Amino acid sequence: MNILWLNHRDPNHPQAGGAEVRIHEIGKRLVRDGHHVRLICERWAGSKSGEFLDGLEITRVASRLFIHLLTPFLLKKLNGYDVIIDDIAHGVPWGSPLFTNKFVVGQVHHVHQEVLSFELNPFLARLVALSESTIKYYYKTLIVVSESTKKALIQNFGIAENRIRVIPNGVDTEFYRPMVKSSSPTVLWVGRVKRYKRVEHVLYAFSLVKKQLPNVKLIIVGDGDHIEALKNTAKTLGLSDVVFAGAVSEEKKVALMASSWVNVSSSFVEGWGMTITESAACGTPAVAYDVAGLRDSVKDGVTGLLVESGNVEALAEALIRVLQDGTLRRRLSENGIKHTYEFSWERTAEEFMKVLEGEISAG
Repeated sequence: MNILWLNHRDPNHPQAGGAEVRIHEIGKRLVRDGHHVRLICERWAGSKSGEFLDGLEITRVASRLFIHLLTPFLLKKLNGYDVIIDDIAHGVPWGSPLFTNKFVVGQVHHVHQEVLSFELNPFLARLVALSESTIKYYYKTLIVVSESTKKALIQNFGIAENRIRVIPNGVDTEFYRPMVKSSSPTVLWVGRVKRYKRVEHVLYAFSLVKKQLPNVKLIIVGDGDHIEALKNTAKTLGLSDVVFAGAVSEEKKVALMASSWVNVSSSFVEGWGMTITESAACGTPAVAYDVAGLRDSVKDGVTGLLVESGNVEALAEALIRVLQDGTLRRRLSENGIKHTYEFSWERTAEEFMKVLEGEISAG
């Protein structure tokens, strides 16, 4: 099968996140099974116009602002594809069904509606929100990464349940694995530093944790357009035990996940919470806000603890509880490791391919 995949970023993009990890993991397995997969995405500083990544063909065509405008011309120019995947990772649908008679499947990671006010000015946020709401008109079939995203599509846009297929993300349990824990209590945050991630909440909570556990350390892994504001907040709070590690290699990320005592997430919303699952595979439980996506990746009281969204005091109390209670921490860790065995990229790719084959056979 020849598959054309549209997404803003490729897995090597400096701002690549969970959506791009999913594309890479699924794409390379489809290639291994004999399919041809071509990813069309945006150019970025220093990027090549094209390359192969584990058999996945990557073609970079334009800047983020103009790539959507090129979509109709690209689809008319590119022939020989059996199915097209519109990956709607950043809120604006590609609308490929308007420009081609090929089979098109949409993929949604999370619904952006309320998130947009964190990242964009009011006018642009409203414009993107309206654009995202048109998803229901373009795609007969939508793949989503979690039950939370499925629920959001139904509630926000009135999309029929039978048009949505839930295929969770996987985790590589051979790569993400337990190692020796640090000798002192360590809290970890991992991700792209965006406003909707609300990482400042982690800093506020950490300042409360330190009052009871003076030797605790916080490591923030990742970069983004909100990083300088975050560093200023840490300075204002007088937090000297915060390490801003920036972007790190995958090997370093695994080492930090495995050595930390707890992984924390304060996002306003997520599609799944991939770093939560990866950390769980490393034997590190989570403390997170009870929001869409995170409640899918964290089993409250089993693999981690969920607290009321926006409640910094509750976040701090949960962190203190996990850091102080070794029995609880070990139980959450052991359960987390077992839970990750339920998620496999092999299974994800198989279910993904079934949807594509189903679309073609039904057509």
